[in-house]
Amino acid sequence: IMKKFFFVKLISKSEMFIYSRFITCKSLQLRKVKNPEFSFSQFAKNTVIKKSSEEPGVPNRRTKTIYTPLEEQYMEIKKQHADTVLCVECGYKYRFFGEDAEIAAKELNITCHLDHNFMTASIPTHRLFVHVRRLVSQGYKVGVVKQTETTAIKASGTNKSSLFTRQLHALYTKSTLVGEDVNPLLKLGDLEQGEDVVQDSGNSYLMCVNESFDKQSKELTVGMVVVQPSTGDLMVDCFKDNVSHSELESRVLKIQPVEILVPSDLSEATERLLRNIALSSTFLPIIFFSFEIGSYSLCMGLESPIICCLGPVIQYLTEFKLEKILLCSRYSLVKNENSVIIYHLNVTTGSVKGSLLWVLDHTQTPFGNRLLRKWVSQPLKSVIDIQARQEAVAEMLCSESSVLPSLQSLLTRLPDLERGLCSIYHKKCSTQEFYLITSTLSRLSAELQALMPAIQSQLSSALLKNLLLDTPQLLSPANNFLKVLDEKAAKTGNKTEMFVVLTDFPVIRNRKEEIQSVLSDIMEHRREVRLMLKNPSLDYTTVSGQQFLIEVKNSLSSIVPADWVKVNSTKVVGRYHTPFIVEKHRCLQQLREQLVIDCNHEWINFLQLFGDHYYILRKAVCHLATMDCLFSLAQVAKENNYCRPEILEDKSQILITAGKHPVITSLMGDEDQYVPNDTHLQGDGKRAMIITGPNMGGKSSYIRQVALVTIMAQLGSFVPAREASVGIVDGIYVRMGASDNISRGRSTFMEELVEASDILARATSCSLVILDELGRGTSTHDGIAIAYATLESFIRDVKCMTLFVTHYPPLCELEHLHPQNVGNYHMAFLLNEPESTSDGEEVQPEFITFLYQLIEGAAARSYGLNVARLAEIPESILRTAAFKSKELEALVNSRRLLSDAWSITNKEALLDWRKCSL
Repeated sequence: IMKKFFFVKLISKSEMFIYSRFITCKSLQLRKVKNPEFSFSQFAKNTVIKKSSEEPGVPNRRTKTIYTPLEEQYMEIKKQHADTVLCVECGYKYRFFGEDAEIAAKELNITCHLDHNFMTASIPTHRLFVHVRRLVSQGYKVGVVKQTETTAIKASGTNKSSLFTRQLHALYTKSTLVGEDVNPLLKLGDLEQGEDVVQDSGNSYLMCVNESFDKQSKELTVGMVVVQPSTGDLMVDCFKDNVSHSELESRVLKIQPVEILVPSDLSEATERLLRNIALSSTFLPIIFFSFEIGSYSLCMGLESPIICCLGPVIQYLTEFKLEKILLCSRYSLVKNENSVIIYHLNVTTGSVKGSLLWVLDHTQTPFGNRLLRKWVSQPLKSVIDIQARQEAVAEMLCSESSVLPSLQSLLTRLPDLERGLCSIYHKKCSTQEFYLITSTLSRLSAELQALMPAIQSQLSSALLKNLLLDTPQLLSPANNFLKVLDEKAAKTGNKTEMFVVLTDFPVIRNRKEEIQSVLSDIMEHRREVRLMLKNPSLDYTTVSGQQFLIEVKNSLSSIVPADWVKVNSTKVVGRYHTPFIVEKHRCLQQLREQLVIDCNHEWINFLQLFGDHYYILRKAVCHLATMDCLFSLAQVAKENNYCRPEILEDKSQILITAGKHPVITSLMGDEDQYVPNDTHLQGDGKRAMIITGPNMGGKSSYIRQVALVTIMAQLGSFVPAREASVGIVDGIYVRMGASDNISRGRSTFMEELVEASDILARATSCSLVILDELGRGTSTHDGIAIAYATLESFIRDVKCMTLFVTHYPPLCELEHLHPQNVGNYHMAFLLNEPESTSDGEEVQPEFITFLYQLIEGAAARSYGLNVARLAEIPESILRTAAFKSKELEALVNSRRLLSDAWSITNKEALLDWRKCSL
């Protein structure tokens, strides 16, 4: 059953591509459609696509009536945005029409019914943000259509009897969820506390990929631009890739974009890869257009494939009015070349237990959490930067200063300042959000400024001082904007009373003076009414929103002039407007509506002025995020008694004493049952460890532990060990686990070898390579041969630090061939062999007690039958397997002895052979 699909219109010279996303088979279906025309039924979910030839104003064949003006207006907007689910503002609700209504009814659980010529559904205006978020989370592109005319102004115009004009106000997708329609922040925690609100994902990246193939050198070059419009985060990259596209795959899996832009002429191999790994993304093919490179100064110095990505991203974001973050982010267009490559090792899946990020993340702010995620996925290669973070963490652990607790308390219960600043920069924030962000920034500036003397005198870490001493000055512009705002008006969203001082807002001041003049005329008119009715205490009343009503008792209605307009009445009184009041009230309503328009315009200009300070304010927020991350690392180190590792720049080594797996240790809690192990890897010495031992003995946990400790050391964290000395590694490459990739035509064994090939091509002498049981998916002899040759290449040619887990005993012979560079190790265990039965035919499998301790020497066997017992394989099968295992082992030993006998050349060798055979 088809769960959902998403269409995107793309017109080329001769044909149009439509990509449909089907979740059932977890793949993307590609269709080519020759006819570029769309019908309104084409964008529904789980509905039959119907062909419609109806045009506005033509009688409908079913109802024999023409479309209503509202339906015609909707159809006109829909033609321009055929791939969008439209929410149309109609008074105090938003309405969906046609297939959009059917989609809304299904996804939002609301009622859908036939009204005139279209199915229709509606939602209240104050719940718009909830329903837009729900639709976007399901992969839809949602458009909000709003009325552009007001009642009073329209009544005074020439088109007062026509329909209200409406225009598309905003568009939203997963990566472009920015605006007050989807984030009506009133106070801190509002959005998080909503039970039925779909929350923002940690990352909502838009990725654009371009590739070029050089036929002469046969090299594939991939350009990539990744942007998160909601936070202003921007990354670019250009790299060489191989036929398996492992570089591209690793980057996409690490970034986890929610939308991907690709060229229409994308190669089949790349398209297949992206379709397989972008199951949770909205796949959007576009045509790369040509544009003048010289017109964008941000493009200077960038590679051509990156520039080819920037154009489509700018064009795409322009549709959502978010392109400004790209056009003005030239300083952020920096390739991250100073971080460690992490290949096929999960460290940042923070949504569930089991990742390194889950262990390290004790951040208190959303922007701190996002920065820590970057730190974990991009460890440093600069010794100076690593040591600066270590110094800061060490001071947080050891300092008795009162400054650090005060600083940590400042970070509690902060709103998402990074997203808020970006929303202001896009000029899409509400008054409530603006006031919350600016008041928070102003408060932080004042409180940090008060701590300046203590920071200068009590802190010694250069990193902490650099972060804190600059921040108050960077935050200072926020206070200037906060001073001109009225707090009550900002919190209630009343833009007409937003600005306390109107000196800088002459348009608003003049409009308010006009309103005041009309009000004065109306109040002056009250004298005439009092004289006319001979009632000196008469005053205007307001009933049900009707202002300036003159109440006259029904018994005195005879004295009311004939030209007065009766508005309403009760049994006791009648309420009237004089002709003067009718005219002035109409004028007053027009001025008030015009004031709202003027205030909205001035509000946008006000946000524009604030946006000029965006970069320095964002820098201050980045400083606060860094402080949050450092506090988090310090807390983890304190709670788990971590040690500070020594970082070496020009020496390739990993020396760990009593190291522990950070994740498993945290999962065990306070029981302290994890067995620590040592690691000794040296680039100029024993740089390869061949690890054997029984199944489930802890081999995989150990090698992961070494990788995670290395990552922690290079991101500036303390590590779970008694002592640690780590040389800078330029990459950590992991080949672990067994799984096929049928969608790409790869068996389990092929997948293993492709990954091994990638690692061989990319690893250097400064890399850490981890291989877990290479060569299992084929015959024993071929598997051993491939594993042997691969490991020998890492030892002899690549000369990188290597951890190699295997169940193949012949690989342990490499220690004799390379005694200076290779060491054999195994996970210790206790073997309890069962007693044989009296008839000698029935054999029981051994019982194994795992010790989880790494010791020198190779293990003779893997004791797989012990795992079979743990898996509750039937006892009869275990006995048969144990007997067969003994039989095969005896056969192999006899063949080995016979083979050894042929090599006997003297008496001493004969005696040794005879001793072994006994």
